[in-house]
Amino acid sequence: MDLSLFLELAINGALSGLMYSLVALGIVLIYKSSSVPNLAQGALAMLGAFVALAVFEALKAPMWVALPVAMVLMFLIGMGIERVALRRLAGRPLVMILMMTLALDIFVRAAALVVWGGTNRVLPLPISSDPLFLGDVLINRSYLVGGGVALLLFGFFVLFFRTRMGIVLRAISDDYTASWSVGISVERGVALSWAMSAVVATMAGALWGSIQGVDQSLSQLLLMGVAVAVLGGLDSIGGAIVAGLLLGMFQGVASGYLDRLVGGGSRELVVAATLVLTILIRPHGLFGREDIQRI
Repeated sequence: MDLSLFLELAINGALSGLMYSLVALGIVLIYKSSSVPNLAQGALAMLGAFVALAVFEALKAPMWVALPVAMVLMFLIGMGIERVALRRLAGRPLVMILMMTLALDIFVRAAALVVWGGTNRVLPLPISSDPLFLGDVLINRSYLVGGGVALLLFGFFVLFFRTRMGIVLRAISDDYTASWSVGISVERGVALSWAMSAVVATMAGALWGSIQGVDQSLSQLLLMGVAVAVLGGLDSIGGAIVAGLLLGMFQGVASGYLDRLVGGGSRELVVAATLVLTILIRPHGLFGREDIQRI
């Protein structure tokens, strides 16, 4: 076995897994504060990338200016989605809320197709394309930057959920009725979780958009996001990071060694198998609470 090839596949796979963790973080944020599994997270990532690109083109500003503006806009969009589509479903059966998030996914993808068309567009993040070598191992700079962003956001949200507001969001997730009874504004808390999730989705969409371009296919990040979130535990921020590292590493190594033998598709097979086995064997994930219900 070529050790350099193995390390290259494993390291770049782990870094790409951290980028998938950005999508999973958005799912975890909403679940952690409202116990709602959000199936529209991939569409939010796609929308965030389109909004960043639109701001970049409209303002003629550098992407490092356009991206924060897009994140502010997506923060407001996230709050709006919760206010218009989710708030009136409070207290309804979980399956109704789940179907609403699925409907939002379909709506956002269709709206983006109408507004921006189906052409793949380049999102120019200021990331160097020069090769980066660690010894004999070639490191993808975009993956490295994306992995660093994921770790920074992980640290931020770990600290956030230790603040007063973070504790309030966790209380809302544990018991809506009890939170209402002690004067907690449940509506504002859930709206904040959707807003933060939309901001994280924007960062994920922009990073992946800079690699593969911006089009409707970015919404397919949902599959990897769900797989990472389920493996790590739907209510565990740290679990999302660890699961992203593991799943990305497995995916990278599998594609490098198995694709040449089976003709391709091993990356998708690894994701699907991980999702199925996790739900069957450990439905609460590696670090999730055991009282999480199966969906």
